[in-house]
Amino acid sequence: MVVIDARDMIFGRVASRVAKMLIRGEEVIIVNAERFILNGNPDYIISKFKMRRSWRNKANPEHSPHYPRVPHLLVRRMIRGMLPRKKFIGRQAFRRLKVLLGNPQGLQGLRFEDAEMKDFGKPHIYIEDLCRRLGWNHG
Repeated sequence: MVVIDARDMIFGRVASRVAKMLIRGEEVIIVNAERFILNGNPDYIISKFKMRRSWRNKANPEHSPHYPRVPHLLVRRMIRGMLPRKKFIGRQAFRRLKVLLGNPQGLQGLRFEDAEMKDFGKPHIYIEDLCRRLGWNHG
């Protein structure tokens, strides 16, 4: 079992490694999933996710997949896109993934050096902020 602490780590770099670990047969738990970082212009990222959640107009509805608003479910859904989920191996791999908000069990997580965000001056957005902009209400 591998535990990964997602605090201030770039999502794409970690998610690709997680997908490979899952396919190899390892169980993976991701803690602090709301603290993943998506690099890029925040307004553009938010607009891309909002477009997947809404209809363009009533005459021409958008039928694309709808992504969840809750951070740990959104991370899980985005990692699912990196797995061959229509094959038996991919379905089994997806079952071995657990994603948690915060760190409820006090687990010590693994950190990848090349996935850590070093320059916070670059445009980026946290998964938590993205989900709040999509309508997630967490008290």
